[in-house]
Amino acid sequence: MNGVPMAEVLPATMPVDAADRLATLVDVHYERLYRLARRLAPAADEARDLVQETFLKAARSPAAVPADTHGAEAWLVRVLVNLRRDQWRKARVRTRHNEAIRRSAPTTGDAEAALVARATVWRALDRLAPRRRAVIVMHELEGLPIASIASLLGITAITVRWHLSVGRRELARFLESRGGPRGER
Repeated sequence: MNGVPMAEVLPATMPVDAADRLATLVDVHYERLYRLARRLAPAADEARDLVQETFLKAARSPAAVPADTHGAEAWLVRVLVNLRRDQWRKARVRTRHNEAIRRSAPTTGDAEAALVARATVWRALDRLAPRRRAVIVMHELEGLPIASIASLLGITAITVRWHLSVGRRELARFLESRGGPRGER
């Protein structure tokens, strides 16, 4: 910490109260975590958000944070890096999704109609239960086989097929209620 030995910066004993302990963790580790986050994130705002989310995780589960200072710092760093990895993964998925949309977009025709159709489909998907939506998206949009979906979600292949069947029916019902005749694509 800026050339100051940790023994001089840290309190003699870590507070027992969760709120006081979190305040001490923030006081002691904020600068180090921010410097790390700044190296991982392209913008200062994103770095601050990463640090804030790291301390939120510590606040939500204070028992998970090791009691010793070295262990606490290692835990906080690991959480921050994992949060950033999750952001990178989400960005990659968004990029792949956007590229797939661009490739599948009609080169000729009405771009506005394609945009409205895409928005309607996503609204319909948003109405599905989260697991059912995940199954539909993975199978229909990403082209994953049923066995892979079952493995990824930790459910059986039969359950995946059930979610596909029910999800397709729910999507059809929603899209029909929006005025599109069944079977028209």
